[in-house]
Amino acid sequence: MTTYLLAGGGTAGHVNPLLAVADTIREREPESTVLVLGTAEGLEARLVPARGYELLVIPRLPFPRRPNRDAVRFAGRFRGTIAQIARIIQERSVEVVVGFGGYASAPAYLAARRLRTPLALHEANAKPGLANRLGSRYTQHVGVAFHGTPLRHASFVGMPLRPEIARLDRAAHRAEGLDLFGLAADRPTLLVTGGSLGSRRINATVVGSARAVLDAGYQIVHITGRKSEVSDPGLEGYRMVEYCDRMDLALSVADAAVSRAGSATVSELSALGIPAVFVPYPVGNGEQRFNAREVVEAGGGILVDDTAFLPEWVRSTLVPLLADRERIDAMAAAAASVGVLDGAERMTDLVHDALRRDT
Repeated sequence: MTTYLLAGGGTAGHVNPLLAVADTIREREPESTVLVLGTAEGLEARLVPARGYELLVIPRLPFPRRPNRDAVRFAGRFRGTIAQIARIIQERSVEVVVGFGGYASAPAYLAARRLRTPLALHEANAKPGLANRLGSRYTQHVGVAFHGTPLRHASFVGMPLRPEIARLDRAAHRAEGLDLFGLAADRPTLLVTGGSLGSRRINATVVGSARAVLDAGYQIVHITGRKSEVSDPGLEGYRMVEYCDRMDLALSVADAAVSRAGSATVSELSALGIPAVFVPYPVGNGEQRFNAREVVEAGGGILVDDTAFLPEWVRSTLVPLLADRERIDAMAAAAASVGVLDGAERMTDLVHDALRRDT
């Protein structure tokens, strides 16, 4: 029986891999205890308790980017948070700390180091974040979702995927998915998604060029996200939904996809062998372009800049691609060749290795 402390959160990119590993530990070791360390503001505050895990809350402390009053206060607050986590490790008899990046991870890494508690971490992005760059200095057990991720001691494990995705039998669930979305069984389907909040560029372009895609013989499932500014054009064979709580069924019907290049999305599409056009989010540190690099180089996807993803590009490039079934099939095989379905199991094995070697 082991007590695990999994630290991370903020966004789905941190929380979902954490929960995938937590579920794997619980499945393998039902007698063990899995605790989750996060913040009250992050997505983990809702998802972790809903999944049946105890959430231990610490303050959300963003690293200061410029000298100001918050920067002056940061050092003291950060030391206090490290001390709080160290007490949790001692009082709850935590035997290993596992970090997934985000605000909760950096102080957890330092608390584990202070107490010489075994530590493992997972980096979901091809371009690592600040917390995991710090944590990789204190452990040799560093799992990464993408080959070539520039972290010390990096070991490729792939992305820990949600069980409903990792174990998805697309063929067996296709009929259920077609029924859910009201689609025809004799036409291929293009899945479009810009993430939970949506993508203004992807949404506008797909709505503006939907007729061309439909005329090419495809039908469309368009998940717009909760902040969508587009209206359903009401075309036959076009299904617009704001949010989809059965992404497993959406993926079951997808013959091709258009999406942002978040690490989880890239990993899920690749693992399931779904060819994709990736439109990386143009703001931030550019990690989305790096996330898609491996599958694009393998031939399983295409990268297009956000500014270039316009109705004209869809008509001149995407529509001919969709019409070329041989190329779509080849892209599907290429995507699957770099995809990983057992990332959660591989990462859990790495955690166990940390326990064996560091205790």
